[in-house]
Order: sequence, then C-alpha cells, then structure tokens
Amino acid sequence: MARFLVVLDVDSTLIENEVIELLAHEAGSGERVAEVTFRAMNGELDFEQSLRERVATLAGLPISVIETVRAQVAVTLGVPQMIAGIHAAGGKVAVVSGGFHEVIDPIARDLGLDHWRANRLTVADGRLTGEVIPPVIDAEAKAAALREWAAQDGIPLAQTVAVGDGANDLPMMAICGLAIGFDAKAPVRDLAHVLLDHRDLSAVLAVLGLPR
Repeated sequence: MARFLVVLDVDSTLIENEVIELLAHEAGSGERVAEVTFRAMNGELDFEQSLRERVATLAGLPISVIETVRAQVAVTLGVPQMIAGIHAAGGKVAVVSGGFHEVIDPIARDLGLDHWRANRLTVADGRLTGEVIPPVIDAEAKAAALREWAAQDGIPLAQTVAVGDGANDLPMMAICGLAIGFDAKAPVRDLAHVLLDHRDLSAVLAVLGLPR
C-alpha cells in the first residue's frame, strides 16, 4: 500500500506552459485567451465559464494542432527527479488539470505518473469544435480526483499533498494534508502551507523530508 499521494496541477506547474494559450496562439486568439487565463487563475472568473470561453476560440483548428502544441510543451525543471524520489519513498504521483488529455496523456505516460485526469476537446470532421466533453474538470473536480485517488490507494487525506499555482487548485488544497503553492498566484499564496517560488519541482522532495 502506498504511504502518501502527491497531486499536482499541470499548466504552469508540472509544465512551464499554459496549453490553452499555445492552442489559442495557433488560432490567432492568444492575447485574448492569455488575459482570460490570468483572470481565472487569480480567482476573478468562474473557471468552467472561462474555459468554455477560451476553448470556443479554437473552433475550426485542425486536429493536427495537438501535435504542434505538444512539441512546444516543456516539463518543469526537477519533475523526473521529484517523481523518482516520491516513488522511491513509497508514494504515488498524480496530476489533475483543467487542460487537455490530448496533450497530457503522452507526458503522463512518459513520466510514469500513477494517475492523471484532464478535460477532452471535441472533434468533428478532423477539426476542433470549440467545445469540451462534459463534465468539465474545474476546481471542485480537482478536489474530487484527489479524494478518489487517495481512497483508491488506501491513503488517508492527511497523507496527501496538493501542489498548484492558481485559484482552481484551492479546493484540493483545502482537503489535503499539505498544500504547496508553486510559483503561486495571490489566492494560493494566502492559503498554501508552503510556498516554492523557484521553478524547480525537485524542491518538493525537501519539503517532504526526502532526499533530492
């Protein structure tokens, strides 16, 4: 049985990018979408509403844009080291994202993550429709995923860790044993137990008392 569970946000946490912004750049709506993303991550907008608004700008893009965007994604410094250290200590690592399975799946498999969950884009005739398949992975869905995976792995919530940067990470941070704000926006900075401002996720190991 696993000893503990670490659940991370993806965009601007596990990876350096905001995938919705990379996709929007391909659609010519990058600037507008970046502004909405900023406001949503700072808790100024409802996440699901903001996601639908941003995804709508992608309507008509060919499905090949997914491969274009995947090639631009950079995994954050220290991620493989963090995952290896957690696994070596008997822990599990998961990610839950308001982003998209189409981009996250190969990354998660390559990194050897134990669980992952994200939104899915709808496609018709080889093109994005500008919609996501419900239910949307919003703030409450992130908390539900953490709770579900902990129960599945026989891990008490007190032995769970949530790592994130934006307002939609707050519900999972509220139910975990340890909340880590990673290069976090204002709402998370106020509520996280620990703040990591240097963009190196291997620092999570030190917070957990594990060797780096």
